[in-house]
Amino acid sequence: MFPIPAILIAALPAVATAQAGPFQDLAALERRLAIALGADIGQPGGPAAPIDRRMKLAACPAPVAIEPPFAGAVVLRCAEIGWRVRVPLLARGAQMQQAAMASAPRPARADPVIRRGDPVEIRAGQPGFSVSSQMIADQDGAPGERIRVRADAKSRPIIVEVVDIGLVRVPGI
Repeated sequence: MFPIPAILIAALPAVATAQAGPFQDLAALERRLAIALGADIGQPGGPAAPIDRRMKLAACPAPVAIEPPFAGAVVLRCAEIGWRVRVPLLARGAQMQQAAMASAPRPARADPVIRRGDPVEIRAGQPGFSVSSQMIADQDGAPGERIRVRADAKSRPIIVEVVDIGLVRVPGI
């Protein structure tokens, strides 16, 4: 085995620094963004998530511009090089809404009254007239749910709303 000269070992940190130099420091960019917004990552009004560390942005020779929040995000822009990064923001009341949604009980799903392959009567109409036809259900459905039905195996499916056992209607008609 060949001995590694001491000069090469001493030069390794300089090589690592030179390799890290051409890319933008995303951690520093995040700190500047948090200061500009007045909120840290995950806090209301701050970035929703950290900047993706997989991005390798060229180092900006001038300070990165932070545009004002618009449509739920801020844009970090380096005009000299031409890159920009859109950073989504966490809405001011989002944490409370997420906590309320997580603790709210979910409504129990009703048992299906129509099963796949069942014959169903499809009705459409307005006051004064009604049209009905026999179809076959392509999927299970409970009252209020929308399912696909078709006249036969080769016909195109129709999206209908389940009304009751064996009865569906065309929504909006």
